[in-house]
Amino acid sequence: MRALLVVNPAATTTSARTRDVLIHALASEMKLEAVTTEYRGHARDLARQAADGRDVDLVVALGGDGTVNEVVNGLLHRGPDPERLPRLAVVPGGSTNVFARALGLPNDAVEATGAILDALREGSERTVGLGLASGTPGSADAAVPERWFTFNAGLGFDAGVVGRVEQQRERGKKSTHALYVRQVVRQFLGEPSRRRGSIALERPGEDPVTDLVVAIVSNTSPWTYLGNRPMYTSPKASFDTGLDVLGLSRLSTAAVARYGTQLLTSSPERGPQGRHAVSLHDLSTFTLHSKVPLPLQMDGDHLGLRTSVTFTGVRRALRVIV
Repeated sequence: MRALLVVNPAATTTSARTRDVLIHALASEMKLEAVTTEYRGHARDLARQAADGRDVDLVVALGGDGTVNEVVNGLLHRGPDPERLPRLAVVPGGSTNVFARALGLPNDAVEATGAILDALREGSERTVGLGLASGTPGSADAAVPERWFTFNAGLGFDAGVVGRVEQQRERGKKSTHALYVRQVVRQFLGEPSRRRGSIALERPGEDPVTDLVVAIVSNTSPWTYLGNRPMYTSPKASFDTGLDVLGLSRLSTAAVARYGTQLLTSSPERGPQGRHAVSLHDLSTFTLHSKVPLPLQMDGDHLGLRTSVTFTGVRRALRVIV
């Protein structure tokens, strides 16, 4: 088996020594080429070459969710073709690792490597669905390139939090859960439309859902983790179905306290609920429109401001080693 290991040297939770151990373990089981990323987008470029070259059987992403997202977008740059494309394996090295944990992998890089090697020996894999976001025809964002996401996307409040976190990291702050919590508070205090939002969700054959402050799109569950605590916005979301959406139409102080408490106590059976919450399950395609430009995030990566984004749930898009 020929494999490409894409290594993010800035991965939050893996040291150089740990990476050397993992590379040695993988190389003992396969013909391995390990490449360290050198710039933003490098993981995507490497995965694109692997997808086009047809001589790589497996691409292993060693890093956080951002590295995984780049690899997935590189592999699928010509669209999904599970039988032809290299399979994907993920060794978690970031601060949260939502995609890897949603697949059931250990959150420790060494243990996850062992689990992946066991799965390869046993021929254990699954074909997962992914989300695809694109500019909406006829909108100001029509020319925005398509982008795949593995576990979630968001327009509005949560994307604003992601943007604030990225700004802090660019200033040298370490990515921690405490950093995220502080930026949630700052985003709330600076949110101009907490009581009446500007987002409308439109889908074929249904009345639009309007006046949303935030729309959280999930391709799996949980939505994210706070430390080791899973947080569920759309408990029914799955790699085997379409996309789920949680929309909130109010973020007053009382609403934030209520929905924040519900998130902290959420479970695979119950997510946030209430008069200002709408939950939609297993959507194949829908569009989010905003009256004003709002921040957009995918897999924890801030993508700037958008006024219109069309989302599609693509089933059985990529084979993953689990």
